[in-house]
Amino acid sequence: MPDRTQHPFLTNRKVVFLLALFCCVLWGSSYPAIKNGYALFDIAADDIASKLVFAGWRFLLAGLLLLVYAVASGSRLGRFSMRTLGQFAVLGLTQTTLQYVFFYIGLAYTTGVKSSIMNATGTFFSVLLAHFIYRNDRLSYSKILGCAIGFVGVMIVNFGAGLDGLLQFDFTLLGEGFVVIAALVLAASSIYGKRISQGIDPIVMTGYQLTVGGAALLIGGYGAGGELDGFTLMSTALLGYMVVLSSAAISIWSLLLKYNRVSMITAFNFMVPVFGALLSAMFLNESVLEWRNGVALLLVCCGIWLVTKDPTTLRG
Repeated sequence: MPDRTQHPFLTNRKVVFLLALFCCVLWGSSYPAIKNGYALFDIAADDIASKLVFAGWRFLLAGLLLLVYAVASGSRLGRFSMRTLGQFAVLGLTQTTLQYVFFYIGLAYTTGVKSSIMNATGTFFSVLLAHFIYRNDRLSYSKILGCAIGFVGVMIVNFGAGLDGLLQFDFTLLGEGFVVIAALVLAASSIYGKRISQGIDPIVMTGYQLTVGGAALLIGGYGAGGELDGFTLMSTALLGYMVVLSSAAISIWSLLLKYNRVSMITAFNFMVPVFGALLSAMFLNESVLEWRNGVALLLVCCGIWLVTKDPTTLRG
């Protein structure tokens, strides 16, 4: 762990809470943004190649934006060893390319509300992985209980609507399954990013990984015959928002992970489905007022409280 006393701002509990919550709002807004992007750019549900192109431009531009900002702020981009540059490439190919291949495909085959709640499984994976990787981030009764309750909440959203839905479990590999796989990839790659970020400017690291990951998505998308047409003022503005969303949220999250415990920061991922569900209902006219959605959101919020109240999560 870095010396926390050198960064009192980024380890202040109130600041951490507000910044983490801000990231969750941005990520929650990505669910309706991506689905609206499919509509505005006329990307069909089964057009996987064009989805990769759409994602590729988003992350490539976000990465370049961060690198420009880093240079303007006085950071140097070319003084890294080949080993470090290789680590940036691995992070980009996992945290950006691989994760969003699964995420963009999965989101096309399920609703924004449901995807946002399913994606909260990433918190469970992060806290579990941190237990085996970091000596000072072990599982406790409170963490286990919080993750279990949050995970149950995520599962509840897959039951069918109405009382008859209690006997049905609506889960597909291509839809909900891919969203969960994306969450697992993100959890593992975030811990890897925390490890290599020590002694490195997180803004520069994020800029490189987004650029590499976005370029890989573009190569794969265009290579598979994808395209991105239908540029209008609205679709261009939406893409621009998603570029800023990615660069801001991932950079702030990387800074928080660098100077705080993994379990403390990733616990806030449970808030992403709350904002994702509300914003999807608002902008996609999806129903959020179903018993399963309400119970699921209540349980994931309870999970956050149990994990973050643990004294070992907030200490040191």
